[in-house]
Amino acid sequence: MDYGHELVFGTFLTPAVEDPERVIALAQLTEQVGLDLVTVQDHPYQPRLLDAWTLLSVIAAQTQTVSVSTNVANLPLRHPVVLARSVATLDRITGGRVELGLGAGGFLEAVAANAGPQLTAGESITALEEAIAIIREVWTSSGGGIRLAGKHYTVAGAKRGPAPAHDVQIWLGAYKPRMLAVTGRLADGWLPSSAYAPPEELTAMNKTIDEAAVAAGRDPSAVRRLYNLSGRFDGHGGFLQGPEDLWVEQLTELTLTEGMSTYILGSDDPDDIRRFAEVAVAVRESVAAGRSTAAAAASAGATAPGAATASTAGAGAPGALSSLAGSDSPSSAPSGASIEGRGNFSLVPTPPPTTRRSAVQPWDESARPTGPALDPTRVYSPQQLASGGHLIQVHDHLRAELDQIRDLVEQVAAGSIGVGQARSHINTMTMRQNNWTLGTYCESYCRLVTTHHSIEDASLFPRLRRSDPALAPVVDRLQEEHLVIHDVLEGIDKALVALVDGSATIDTLRTAVDLLEDTLLSHLSYEERELVEPLARLGIL
Repeated sequence: MDYGHELVFGTFLTPAVEDPERVIALAQLTEQVGLDLVTVQDHPYQPRLLDAWTLLSVIAAQTQTVSVSTNVANLPLRHPVVLARSVATLDRITGGRVELGLGAGGFLEAVAANAGPQLTAGESITALEEAIAIIREVWTSSGGGIRLAGKHYTVAGAKRGPAPAHDVQIWLGAYKPRMLAVTGRLADGWLPSSAYAPPEELTAMNKTIDEAAVAAGRDPSAVRRLYNLSGRFDGHGGFLQGPEDLWVEQLTELTLTEGMSTYILGSDDPDDIRRFAEVAVAVRESVAAGRSTAAAAASAGATAPGAATASTAGAGAPGALSSLAGSDSPSSAPSGASIEGRGNFSLVPTPPPTTRRSAVQPWDESARPTGPALDPTRVYSPQQLASGGHLIQVHDHLRAELDQIRDLVEQVAAGSIGVGQARSHINTMTMRQNNWTLGTYCESYCRLVTTHHSIEDASLFPRLRRSDPALAPVVDRLQEEHLVIHDVLEGIDKALVALVDGSATIDTLRTAVDLLEDTLLSHLSYEERELVEPLARLGIL
């Protein structure tokens, strides 16, 4: 679910005591490259780290535009009245550039060893709830003395103020159900880290926050969703393990499907910060386009029920599955989504190419099963339309990779790059990842939004089978075709190797790429034709 928040990007810097000048310089770099926020961890019991509030004050004084925040403040060693006044003071000095990341205090023994309260985990959460109420009262200028009696904090007539320069947000670091519920009831933002709350767990956590917000009479969108990111630009597959375009794709998905909207990079590498700034620009553009598409789909559905006709099936590809071989010519198999009278279902699957590049056709397209027919009277919500439409967006990324492969082949032919470079680049592409056979949609999207089950339970195809048994033949066929596509990709790699040892020519490689293009484009079209509407209808996401 996209909560519609404005996107914010920032850094999570290590406040290392041995080199404070470097920490400040990285904060200044954060501002220089156009990012929005600088955050630092707060562990007052750790002498190897600079004091967070002192450091943030210096950073704020040596920057002009970035906001600053603890990530997150250690409440047990920061009395709520003093903390509230520290935040408000710095916010007034900076003209409204301070937010408050707040935690219950995870290292309870370290807190107690440094003269802090000796609390259990449950007691620390109760203390956090009391502290939030006190902090907000301190920031409220009207009214008499503050009087709040709690189990851990009692305020008896404390004076109010100072009020901050702007409405400072309180962001809670939360992972377990009780803290997530506190976030939904009381906080302005949720601030987890990807290392402890991986993408596949966000759906369930967001659900807990949303339910608590609704129960408290709040709109779930009142809670901003932030995310501390751990990743590598030189990684090879996985969450934020790869080049910038992979980061852009995955962060866009998190925004449009999970509502995450503030991304904070945990890195002290200047080059990472510069590259993350480039990612931020592209994610903003991509999210804006996605939101525009969803809004247009909703508007079209609300004002003009369409009569668009989806495409028919496409061309074929080779492989080891003889059960798929048969027809020598393309067919136009009927589709559950390829009918007139589509109600407000405005998504149209991408049609297959009208011509083939390869003479090889390993499967019989006329034997492709079809799913249930689309109900033209069904009404789809904007969220459902966005869910179905995302499959097309993911496939468009794979189609773009086909163009990249063909370009690489021509660069090899021209001598601009070596065969080894081409193989290396192809092996980093989405279509070459090990989990391709789980389905491109599941790999790049469902992985981000399903709750924490086993790998089999979290994959897309088993969930489709369970949700609508009538889709089982389609799912079986798609999985069989994935195996064929894997063989085709292996054929390209073999052609590259053969080009090196002289047993093949560049034309052999071009032929292998032609085969891949026919195979993949046909398959993607079929998958969209059969799955775009069920994904929206079944509410799997």
